[in-house]
Parts: sequence; C-alpha cells; structure tokens
Amino acid sequence: MVNDSGTAARAARSYGVTYDVTDGVAVLEMCGSGSGNALDAHLRGALLLAARRLTTDTARGVRAALLTAHGKHFCVGQDLKEHARLLGTAPAKAFANVPNDYNPLVKELNGLHVPLVVAVEGACVGAGLGIALCGDVRVAGESARFATAFGNLALASDSGVARALVRQLGPSRTGGLMLLGDRFSARDAQEWGLVHRVVPDGRAAAEGLALARRLADGPTAAYRETKALLRSAGASTLPAALEREAVVQRRLGATGDHHEAVTAFLERRDPVFRGH
Repeated sequence: MVNDSGTAARAARSYGVTYDVTDGVAVLEMCGSGSGNALDAHLRGALLLAARRLTTDTARGVRAALLTAHGKHFCVGQDLKEHARLLGTAPAKAFANVPNDYNPLVKELNGLHVPLVVAVEGACVGAGLGIALCGDVRVAGESARFATAFGNLALASDSGVARALVRQLGPSRTGGLMLLGDRFSARDAQEWGLVHRVVPDGRAAAEGLALARRLADGPTAAYRETKALLRSAGASTLPAALEREAVVQRRLGATGDHHEAVTAFLERRDPVFRGH
C-alpha cells in the first residue's frame, strides 16, 4: 500500500503475494505454497489482484515496480497437480485459468505506465516465463534457467509467451524454443537480449530493486511515452512511427522534467525529476 507521506508502508502478505511500496517503488514478491512458486489458483488470483492494485497505485505516487519471487525458483509455471485434478474431475474447467487468470494478468502487467523490473532466480518456465516477459527490464541470477515447457505437456502456448518471444527473438529461434522445448541459460538470455543483466546467484532481487529505484528517480513521464512507443513499434510503418515520435517529443518538451533536464545540463548538476 502507499501512505500519504510516501514513506514505506507496512508490507502485507495477501493471497500469496507480498506487496510493499517505499519511496515510489512498488515491490511485488510471489510467495507460493512451494519453493517453485507453482501457479495454483491461490497464487494466480493473488498476482492478478496485486497487478490491478499496482495499476491503481501508479496514479497515487508509484513510479516504478519490481516483481520478484520468494524461494529457490522464480516460477515453474502452472501447478500441474491442480491441473491433473481438474482434468480428472472437471475437464471443462481445466483451462479456464487461461482466459480468467493468465490473460488478464499479462494484459495488466503489459499495460503498466511505469517501468517494471523483473528479478529471476532459478527456474522460470511456462506461464512463469510469460509473466517474466512482461517486464521492461529483467535481471537474472547466474544459475537461472528458462524454458517454454508447453510442448513437453503436449500444449502450444499461453500467457503471451509465443508473441513475446517472436517479437524479441524472431520466428526461427522462437520456433526452436517452442517446438523442441530447448532450455536456455541466463547467459543465453542475456546474449539474446531477453535479460538486461546477469548477477551472482541470490543477488537478482537486490539488483532489480536498485534498478527500480533508479527508474523511480527518473523522468517517468518520458518513460511512459517510451513504453507506448515500444509497444506500437512492431506494428507501425516508418512514416507512422516518425509522426508518433514527433507528437510525443512535442508533448514531452512541454514538461517540467524536460526543462529541468536542460537546465541541469547547462548548470552542470544532476537533474531532479518529478514525473511531469
């Protein structure tokens, strides 16, 4: 929660997610029932509630966010024990989690106006990978490992994984990852551009928090416009992209942050951004 003074609010564990805000940075930590943070109904619901809360809090002073996970692994994907029970007792409901939980969660995280940093340790597979790919910046521990995992279960893709990977890696490499189920390391992910920084194991959350704090102190109005440009870039023609950039630059040129940045440069000091 965010209090009126903008200082750290008391972290409250709710439905498997810890949510805390300090100095404009929201930290969401997945806390599943096991070390793998398997996505059972409990954790899926908690993540969706936390994401919706984050969207609301961006209008109340939150300027950046960090998504991380408690335990050895970031997220091993869907809880297969829960899935097997549904296949046996209520097969019509076995895939209701996709439209009811995963789709709105991915939409919510991708629609955030503020920068989202994701810190990954251990396994990050399946829907867990889809959630991680919602981040604007990803940090991973050296031993982190990734996989799409859907093919191993005779499934295709959900949680936006195929779309996100094709946009970032292209169809050929994505095809190999999706069809062959190849695992890839943190270093692979960094080389391919999926991970911004690789750090020693156990340090991903701390490094991610440092980056989130840095972003929270930055020109967040410009970050919001940058995220919008990035989302539209793949579907834009060159003339449309150039026109959109021109409109955005004129709009940002009228902000206090832009004038502060120019003044600070001329005065040879660090700028103080206020997000408007």
